[in-house]
Amino acid sequence: MALLYKSDPVRGQRWQALFAEHAPDIEWRAWPDIGNPAEIEYLAAWLAPDDLEQLLPNLKVLFAVSAGVDQLDLARLPADVPVVRLLDPGITRGMCEYASWAVLSLHRDMLRYRQQQVARNWQAHLLQPAANRRVGVMGLGAQAQQILATLAPLGFALSGWARSPHQLPGVDCFAGEAQLPAFLSQCDILLCVLPLTEQTQGILNHRLFAQLPRGAALVNMGRGGHLVEEDLLQALASGQLSGAVLDVLQEEPAPADHPFWDHPQILLTPHIAAMTQPDSAFAVLLENIRRHQRGEQMVGEVDRDKGY
Repeated sequence: MALLYKSDPVRGQRWQALFAEHAPDIEWRAWPDIGNPAEIEYLAAWLAPDDLEQLLPNLKVLFAVSAGVDQLDLARLPADVPVVRLLDPGITRGMCEYASWAVLSLHRDMLRYRQQQVARNWQAHLLQPAANRRVGVMGLGAQAQQILATLAPLGFALSGWARSPHQLPGVDCFAGEAQLPAFLSQCDILLCVLPLTEQTQGILNHRLFAQLPRGAALVNMGRGGHLVEEDLLQALASGQLSGAVLDVLQEEPAPADHPFWDHPQILLTPHIAAMTQPDSAFAVLLENIRRHQRGEQMVGEVDRDKGY
């Protein structure tokens, strides 16, 4: 029995060492040195190879080395092979850290202070108490719930929106298309942590921005496909939005002439909000393999109809 790994080779070396120490019964193989393909029962990958069904005829499970699977074309994968997200606690911690930093940066007006630093302008501005700042999160999955729990002690007024109803302590929850306008109308800072699906593609657009309070700010920690980039530029130019923190783009890496690079109201990071770390993710992956071997339900198995 073998596991084939197809992702970052540097982190792959750490994965290999962990499997050798804790699961020597599972042979580790790294793409493209797959050896005898008939022996490979598990694939851990960011992107699946082409012609997966023909390449790995005895594949039993595809483990995505990520919390999301929108990078995978689920329609092209064998229907009888489960796809499992990697619910790495390290990813969740990273997302919470990034969300806290992004919200506090916007709350404390750091984009304006950065511009003043460049201009050598020493000028203080009135401080808005956190209790008067309304922070809303789009998407109420496990990571979003942890983000809200991390923000709660800071004193912000918190709300959340998802397709289906949720109840979270200290969070004003909204659900469905009918309640989206009410949710947006009271978001001074909006965080997007939605999964990318056909329904959420381009959801951060001019119609959504127009429903936010004037001068609101945006944090996109989801996927670049959520954001209509030209609509964001127009919303910033008109003053409907005051700033944005973006960790993801439609095209990554951003081309040298992308307008976001030097936009004074945009803080851009290169998709680093969270990264899968072998040391924190290994136990999760191994437990799912053992669950599959025992015939038990795996944690993080993807519903292909929903796309997550």
